[in-house]
Amino acid sequence: MTGRDVRTVHLGQYTASHAEEIAGRLERAGIVWWYKAPGFFSQIWERSVRLFVDRERLDEAKAIAEAVLAEDHSEGEGSSSGQV
Repeated sequence: MTGRDVRTVHLGQYTASHAEEIAGRLERAGIVWWYKAPGFFSQIWERSVRLFVDRERLDEAKAIAEAVLAEDHSEGEGSSSGQV
């Protein structure tokens, strides 16, 4: 990291497996990210992982997330987009 003040924005809500794959690719691309997973009680009504990324690299991060979801869909592992 360059020492600049990073501000994050919401990238999306994903299944745990999609979030893990997206996060790995974000790291490889050098994009700052963090996540918010449901807590012990909130997992009753909230099932997805929310990802946040450096707002200055949001377009790149969106492309990465879309690629992960497209690859998953093309492999026939689900009928949904992967976003929750």
